Amino acid sequence: MRSSAAGTALGALIEGNRRFAAGASVHPHDDPGRRSEVASGQHPRAAIVACSDSRVGPEIVFDQGLGDVFVVRTAGNLLDAIGIGSLEYAAAHLGVPLIVVMGHSHCGAVGAAAETSAAPGRIPAIVSALEPSIEKARGAPGDLVDAASRENVKSTVATLERCEPVIKGLIDEGKLRVVGMFYDIERGTVELLGAEG
Repeated sequence: MRSSAAGTALGALIEGNRRFAAGASVHPHDDPGRRSEVASGQHPRAAIVACSDSRVGPEIVFDQGLGDVFVVRTAGNLLDAIGIGSLEYAAAHLGVPLIVVMGHSHCGAVGAAAETSAAPGRIPAIVSALEPSIEKARGAPGDLVDAASRENVKSTVATLERCEPVIKGLIDEGKLRVVGMFYDIERGTVELLGAEG
């Protein structure tokens, strides 16, 4: 059922990333015929939560085209009620079987939040939302920003898995899967993050 649909969607994203990382992107579904095809409706294979960072466009990173992925992007790939509502729409109304939460290396939002709590305007909301992941990552081996980005992905996945009634309900029915990924900007590769990863 949907569990196999989630596996198929995940496989398509991973294969697309392999093409991208190897410099062999095929840029699917970007022609006039595809524009006509999706004009009457959309049936994306997955929803992707990603950072607003200009270096991590999901359609490019996963070598996907028009209508292939439903994307929600914010600084630090953080989600508020509107972002979660967007994912609920993708899952309940568009039927996506897979939600991917993708963090990345050298995340500017996480780096800025790790360095200061003082920021103008509404930026402190981003800093505050990232602080728990940064604190959890302190003392971990390797780069603090990358470790905190990974923690942030895992935290967001856990939050989504508890979102009632829509997302949790679809997960419980076996119609939806939520996974975390980490994108390495320099290598161009994505890594699937498990509960232990």
